Amino acid sequence: MSDENTLQAYQVVMPRLGLTMTEAKILEWLVPDGAWVDKGTPLFTIENEKSTLEIEAPASGYLQIQAPVGSVVPILKPVALLKTTQKVASFHRTPVEATSPSEEAGRIRVQAAPVQSAAEEKETSGQIRATPKARQEARKLGIDLTGVRGSGVRGMVVFEDIKEILHKQTVRATPVARRLAEASGVSLQHVSGSGPRGMVTRQDIERVGTSATVSASMSSSTVRPLSGLRAIIADRLSAGWRERPQVTLTTDADATFLVATRRQLNAELALRHGDKAPKVSFNAMLVFLAARALQEFPYMNVQLTPEGIQTMPEINIGVAVDTERGLLVPVVRNATSKRLLEINADLAALVERALSGRSLPDDLTGGVFSITNLGMFDIDAFTPIINPPECAIMGVGRIVSRPVGVEGQIVLREMMALSLSFDHRLVDGAPAAKFLQRIKQLIERPMVIAWLDE
Repeated sequence: MSDENTLQAYQVVMPRLGLTMTEAKILEWLVPDGAWVDKGTPLFTIENEKSTLEIEAPASGYLQIQAPVGSVVPILKPVALLKTTQKVASFHRTPVEATSPSEEAGRIRVQAAPVQSAAEEKETSGQIRATPKARQEARKLGIDLTGVRGSGVRGMVVFEDIKEILHKQTVRATPVARRLAEASGVSLQHVSGSGPRGMVTRQDIERVGTSATVSASMSSSTVRPLSGLRAIIADRLSAGWRERPQVTLTTDADATFLVATRRQLNAELALRHGDKAPKVSFNAMLVFLAARALQEFPYMNVQLTPEGIQTMPEINIGVAVDTERGLLVPVVRNATSKRLLEINADLAALVERALSGRSLPDDLTGGVFSITNLGMFDIDAFTPIINPPECAIMGVGRIVSRPVGVEGQIVLREMMALSLSFDHRLVDGAPAAKFLQRIKQLIERPMVIAWLDE
């Protein structure tokens, strides 16, 4: 065989994206089969048990999809080829020895026979009217011009038409947004995305779609299988409720100084950094304070194992996030070793990945204590369910001005309700109450951390 018929290609495999990941589902191919792909271009999305992730092309080449949408593929198994030429009709693969078990893209040898595609045959016969530049770009991108009416003279396809077709094929949208857009008849290319990097979200589709169409699609009497993340949430929380004798303690904390401290911090950050200044969130402050309380009361930083009650070596705190796919709890790791602004930055990045469906597997594991905040929904106190295998979870209600007695006077104070649910197998009521009391004290006197501990 001549060298010109022996071509090089890259084997794309399902990547390993976490220590616990064993397989993932192909959710969507972001590039059409046969199109040219540049290295680093978003190639496909996968869904594992906790998140949706976007995988980039490990090399440049023409895409040949081997695992269709919906396939569940084990890690390091083939999902596609990236070929250095498009004219490949049939091939056989001879794997090259990988340098490591986790290598994501292996080189292979491809035996090829040049053929002419149906689109090229129609172009040759003159059925497609297009400028030379448009034809060249269409071939490069693997775009079939059959049936395309261009914006040029007498319907001729011009270069700008190719750019518009490519834009329509590469609109970034969450899986939920795509399904809702299809059901409601909304065209994604005409939707301005409000998500990270312009991603179209469910809220964007609901905003632009006709209310009648969206309402009908959302309220139709259908049965939705309990699968994916929703099934995992159901299983974990049901098991947590059945297996753990859960007890909930509630108290009110005077958050007046916490509110004032946050306002002063953000004002100072604005002076230092201007418009680019980060804003410290209440959740970041609560993680910071809860980590100090867990450090003082290590009997709350435990998990139940077959060997007994294990005190965890690090204080990792999860924060519940309401996403389109369901409840996720990304984890701020080793919180006691971080200053407030570090926690704030870590938490912001974790929440952004969770909301856009791109949480890494390790983002959502390893927590020992969780915080769930429903204050933005005008909720006061509630009974949060423990996230297995953690020891406890703290529910946070809204901050609201209430009249309270202070030194014999009735004054308005910013009050916050706290609800601590804990596993009674691991800790008794009185020790858990002391822990909650300490968090209350730190919320009411947050400046002691800065002046005494930092």
